Amino acid sequence: MNAFGLIQIGLIMSSITIISSLQCNHLPLQQRKVIENSLRLLDKMGKEFPQQCLREKMSFRFPTQVLQRRQKETVGAAIEEILQHIFYIFSKNLTLAAWNRTVLDQFQNTLYLQIEQLEACVIEKHTQHFWSKEVSRLKLKKYFQKIDCFLKDKQHDLCSWEISRAEMRRCLQLIDKVTRKLKN
Repeated sequence: MNAFGLIQIGLIMSSITIISSLQCNHLPLQQRKVIENSLRLLDKMGKEFPQQCLREKMSFRFPTQVLQRRQKETVGAAIEEILQHIFYIFSKNLTLAAWNRTVLDQFQNTLYLQIEQLEACVIEKHTQHFWSKEVSRLKLKKYFQKIDCFLKDKQHDLCSWEISRAEMRRCLQLIDKVTRKLKN
């Protein structure tokens, strides 16, 4: 390969890095839009919370401290982890959930695309904040395992799915609140 070819490859690689960096710089704004859309889809997916499920309400205690970091990278890593867990929960045994399947698919696709975008930005800063990211990851894993166990214990019945959907709504609202505080 000649010097001109190497220069072209170098220019392409630097352009990709600049474009990726620009996308990551505008991530909080993009996240707010995606989260707002995800909340709308989550509401549209099902009907109002069933009255018969009110007595089964459960507190899962979201670890809010994982979203209280000051660095965008750490918050981005936590948000990515949360969205991955939500995607996993909504990819499970949904046969007893009385939800609009088309809207559920849109919700899952929206989550997946946002996870992909976050992964690209978080990988750039992966070596920073490793310890705090791992502590956050463990706290989130424990939280989502509680939800997963709850669904299994209730055999993925209608009420367990509705309670889980309400909890996922709360998670998305917390992410929305945090991303609104982040400066671009």
